[in-house]
This record gives sequence, structure tokens and C-alpha cells, in this order.
Amino acid sequence: MTYCVGMMLDRGLVMMSDTRTNAGVDNVSTFNKMHSWEVPGERVLIMMSAGNLATTQAVVSILEERTKAHEERMPSLLEVPSMFQAARLIAETLRDVIGQHERAGEEAESSFGATLILGGQIDGGPPRLFLIYPEGNFIEAGADSPFFQIGETKYGRPILVRAYDPEMSFEAALKLLCVSFDSTVKANLSVGLPFDFQLYEIDRLTLGHRSRIHADDPYYQTISSGWGEALKQALDVLPDFDLGG
Repeated sequence: MTYCVGMMLDRGLVMMSDTRTNAGVDNVSTFNKMHSWEVPGERVLIMMSAGNLATTQAVVSILEERTKAHEERMPSLLEVPSMFQAARLIAETLRDVIGQHERAGEEAESSFGATLILGGQIDGGPPRLFLIYPEGNFIEAGADSPFFQIGETKYGRPILVRAYDPEMSFEAALKLLCVSFDSTVKANLSVGLPFDFQLYEIDRLTLGHRSRIHADDPYYQTISSGWGEALKQALDVLPDFDLGG
């Protein structure tokens, strides 16, 4: 399983993904689920993936190869004129890869499906964030849905819904995401550290800070233990249930 979040802020985009993949409890591996493309001063694209690893790696490989090819019949993420067209290209590539696997008649315990989050900005347009489905369709984030989650979403969603604010700083957003990811890790063994994150500041048209948070990271440890204590204190402050006896 996976957990990835893409978030839109007034300041820009914040993307975070876990790195755990597993084919059973005795076959756990670490894989990068965040990929980016950049033409400084022109475009920045960041993609995160959840689902079948073979499918997502094939999609990334095809997209990478197209950025290095110079044939008109092979559209590239480095050439499309808008983020909408970038989302459309990735969605079509994902649908084609899944279709090829299915037509080949290969058998596996899990499906070949995958879901993607794409965020970024192309010169001449605003930053945009898309959720791309395995069927090849996609939706865009907006004021009513300012963040997207893929993978194991339910455990980390409540804190995002309660605490998200479009005016928050990158630093505050990363704190919020660390709490959301920590809640997910504690509830589901199929999601795990390290976490990758990427920042993008509006109109910079170059990738911002990217880093990886490991399990022994002092800040993460502070957040993990501090959030647990804060929840206990909040629960203690609330009145006990009255049984009427």
C-alpha cells in the first residue's frame, strides 16, 4: 500500500509520499514514488504514484523516454503547452500501460491499477494539481478540494480536513503532513518511512526544496511523540461521559 498527499497552498504546492511497497508481510521494500521534471524558468512537474509498482514504473519510464526523444509522434511532458495537457498525456499513458498488461492476459494476485497525483506549473498558467485515475480520467483540485490523497487515505485524512489552511506556510504544511503520515503509519503497517517531500513556490518555475524524512529524524520523532501526548491531554480536558447514575 501507499500514502501520498498533494496539497495546494496560497504559496505553492507541497507534495509528500511514503516509500514502502510490499507483497506480503515478509516481502517489504523501499521505492521512490515521487518523480519530477523541470525546465528552469519554463515548467515544473511533480508526480506521485500509488498502486501496482510495475505499472507505475512503466508509466514513469515511458514519460522519461519521451522527454529524450525528438519525434513529433511522441508528445513529451517537456513540450505540452499547459498543465491540463500534461495531465491528459499522463492519464493516456497510464490507461495504455494498464490496457497492455490486461490484454497480455498476465495473472497476478493484485490488479494492474494505479492512481497518480500530478502537480506543477507551466509558464503562462497558474500552479495546478490533478488526481489521475487508472481509467485515464482525472479531476483538478480547487477551493473546495484543495488537496488530494492516494493509497491508504482514511487514517491521515481527519487531521488534514480539520487543520488545513490555504494561508499556512510551507513549514506549517509539512508539520501537518508529518502528523497525517504518522497517524497512517501507526494504523497501517503497509505504509512506512522514509517519507519524501517536495516543495514548489508559485511562479518560481524551478523545483523547490526536496528532502527525505527517515524514522530516526529528530523532528519527526518530536512530532510523533508530541502529537500522541497532545491527543491524550486534549482527551483529559474534555468532560467524561455522564451515565446518569
